[in-house]
Order: sequence, then C-alpha cells, then structure tokens
Amino acid sequence: MPDRCLLHVDLDEFIAAVERLRRPELQGRPIVVGGKGDPTKRGVVSTASYEARAFGIRSAMPLRTAFKRNPDAVFLPVDSEAYLAKSREVMAALRSFGLPVEVAGWDEAFLAAEGSDPETLARDIQTRVHERTHLWCTVGIGDNRLQAKLASGFGKPRGVFRITTRTWRDLMSGLPVAELWGIGKKTAAKLGEVGVRTVGDLAAADADALARRFSPRTGPWLASLARGEGSTEVRTEGWVPKGLGREHTFQEDLTDPDEIAGEVARLAREVAGDVAKADRFAARVVVKVRFAPFVTRTRGVTMGEPTADADAIEAGSVRALERFGELDRPVRLLGVRAELAPPPGGSPEPGHRGRQGR
Repeated sequence: MPDRCLLHVDLDEFIAAVERLRRPELQGRPIVVGGKGDPTKRGVVSTASYEARAFGIRSAMPLRTAFKRNPDAVFLPVDSEAYLAKSREVMAALRSFGLPVEVAGWDEAFLAAEGSDPETLARDIQTRVHERTHLWCTVGIGDNRLQAKLASGFGKPRGVFRITTRTWRDLMSGLPVAELWGIGKKTAAKLGEVGVRTVGDLAAADADALARRFSPRTGPWLASLARGEGSTEVRTEGWVPKGLGREHTFQEDLTDPDEIAGEVARLAREVAGDVAKADRFAARVVVKVRFAPFVTRTRGVTMGEPTADADAIEAGSVRALERFGELDRPVRLLGVRAELAPPPGGSPEPGHRGRQGR
C-alpha cells in the first residue's frame, strides 16, 4: 500500500511578496505592510518582509515602532483584494496536481498525497507555483497535519522539510512548548508554572495532572500535541472560520465612556452583518480594548442562544464592555469578535497558532 502523507504549503512572506511583484523596484528593500501605510498614524504591522524582519520588525507591532526600528523601510497600505486574487492563483496551481487541497488561509494550504517520494512532489509543487504566480513557497511534509505544519516552519524560506512520527522525538523533544502548533504564550506560561517547559516535558507529563490544570479535554489534547499526534484529514470544502471580528484604531484616544460604548455598538452591528452574510450564528461575543499606550484586555459574554440578530449581538457586546468596569484610561483601539457556533455537520478542529514569524 502506498505511503500516505500530508503536505503543508506555506507562501513565503506572502503579502510582502505580492507587493514586490507589483513594484519590482522594491526588490531587496525592507517592506512593511499595515494599516493605511502611514507610520506616523496609529496602526499595526500586518506583515514584514525578511529584510524588514532583520531589523526586529514583526507582525502586530505598532507601525510607529516599526518606523523607529527602520525609518528607511517602505511602508505600504493593506490591499486585501490584491492578496485574495493572488491567493486564488496559488490555490489553482495546487489543485492542478489533482490532489485533495484544503485552503487554510490566503497563504497556506494542506494537500494529501500518496507515494514513496513526497520530497520530489514538494519540489514540483514549488516549481509550478512559482512558474504560475512568481511566488515562492515552503512545503512541509508530515504523517499528519501537525507534523506537516511544523515542518513548513522548519523549512522556511523556499525549503522542503519532513517530520515523521519516527523522527518526531529526536527533533522536537528539546524545544519549548510554545513551538507546538496550538500552544500560545499564555498556555506555555501556565505549563511552565507546573514545570512543563519543553515538548519532551509535556509528552511525559501526567495526563490526570494536565486534565486538572486545564480541562478533561484540553489537558490530554496538549499532551497529544507533544507526542506529535494529529488529524490526517484534508477538508476540501476549505477552512471554516471559528470567529468573525472587526476592530478600529483611533488616531486620537477616546476618553468619553458614551463615545466608547457607541463605537462598540457600531462595531458589533458590523460584525453582525458579517455573521449573517456567512450564514453562521454567534455563540459568544468578545470585546477587545487597547488602552494607551499599548495594554490590551478582552472581556466576553456567552449568548443565551446562538444568533445572527444584530440587536442581540450589539446587546451582548455592550454587556461585555460593562465587564471592564470603569474605563478610567484613554482607549486607542476597540474590537468586537463573534465566536461562531459550529456549522451544521460537526465542529471544526481546535484553532492553532503555529510557529510564528517564519
């Protein structure tokens, strides 16, 4: 029986690369994309080219901070339509191989393949994507989704890397738990509190202790990540979002509670429109507040029942805002996010963060 594996195709510095195609004169220059492209205004970095990353510029960093780190960088506004159009070209190139393809975002996809030489297939994928779109990608190969996703991180940029169940332990055991796809900084910190700091520590951790510290479901799931276990499914219907949100950065801080509440209500109704358009229902709403200078907090409420009703989502968002108590500090950003009820046919797998900044 042929060997079955999963491939994770990840476009290298996708947004910056698309901008470079549109502006060839930017070749070799540090590129920062975010907000309206004006580093004197408030906004955050959406992506940074490898040249910009060499100066310590990273996604989600304030544009003003990025400018301080490299005033000579090229700052460009976000152009979502251009990135989506290029993404569609990439996915069409992937589908031309006749393999199951799951679109996981603008710049990544999973493929299922059979055969004894997946590395050659991966190189063929890189070549075809580049020939058709002039974009480079990295391909990770694994026995499951987790391994393939992590492998692409190791292979950056323009590489091919393979992780298997047999090689997992030697490769991963000594790495920090935050390197695992699915474990963020907060979870890593909680694990550290009980002496679990490396992937090897987590793989060997007591399952009952993990279940008590996190939950009967989450604890064992974390341990399974550390063992390199994961789904082998490729969903050709594509990525199913687990949430929809809107946020706005204000050029001048808000201090009036009524104005803050009004902005939250406005964002909530925009989110409600997105939820209805997606034919989904909000099960929970979360409000994000970023206080000046750059402290972010979130509060959420669970809806009485999943809904797409704008009035209900607005009311839930206002209740979430009330959980902050008295807003006695200037506010520079507000956001509202609807966490969606699972679509008909089952729940998508837990959300994962992955290896960042590669």
